[in-house]
Amino acid sequence: MNKSARPPAQRVRKPIVDGSDGHAVHNSILRDLPPKERRALFSKIQLVEVPVQTVLNEMAEPIQFCYFVNSGLASILNIMSDGKSVEVGLSGKEGFVGLPILVGFSTSPTQAVMQIGGTAFRVSAQDLEDVIRDCPLLERKLQRYSQEMNLQVTQVAACNRLHEVEERLARWLLMSQDRVESSSFPLTQQFLAHMLGTRRASVTIAAGILQKAGLITYKRGDVKIVDRDGLKGAACECYSHLNRQIKSWRNHPR
Repeated sequence: MNKSARPPAQRVRKPIVDGSDGHAVHNSILRDLPPKERRALFSKIQLVEVPVQTVLNEMAEPIQFCYFVNSGLASILNIMSDGKSVEVGLSGKEGFVGLPILVGFSTSPTQAVMQIGGTAFRVSAQDLEDVIRDCPLLERKLQRYSQEMNLQVTQVAACNRLHEVEERLARWLLMSQDRVESSSFPLTQQFLAHMLGTRRASVTIAAGILQKAGLITYKRGDVKIVDRDGLKGAACECYSHLNRQIKSWRNHPR
């Protein structure tokens, strides 16, 4: 995204008291918090609408707000000095945007931008720092999620270097579907080229290969997964490796 562009405004809904006032909490980090931690955190957060292209955190700028994504999909982008960008991670309803705050940093090395619009629970960086001192389970969940994101970043970096575009596209679509629980995505070729760090022409060829194989349909800026199992077979090993490792961590008794 062009850093000079103004992101769409985030429309604030009413403050959340404890997460039980009619707003469904889909975010995995927020769910199942003990009552004390839930009350402490939800007294500080607001549910906001985050349209597509909303910038949640800007690279190298102070982090004012952190976000527990509740629906939609955020891309974590590495942006070069010439403005070119490549996606290094995805965050959906399992995730959180603003991880540097957890270790005392006030800026982010990456940009986080909504690629599929949705909602998020927003909390100021200062409020989160204050609340988390008395919320050990929340802190542990966020620390674990930070490790999942680190794994994702390193795996995606290797993927972008070693695997063919159609394999990477299949992996990206599967990861996105896991987070938004939809088989259809409003995605342009230009957008996919930015996400995969490749040329638009390469995306056209890759999407054509997957479509010819009967795995997806792609037209007028919309991608639809029609054969998920087949798409898994077409994806590179990175998708299954990420899922195995994250599942192993989440099943860890501690």
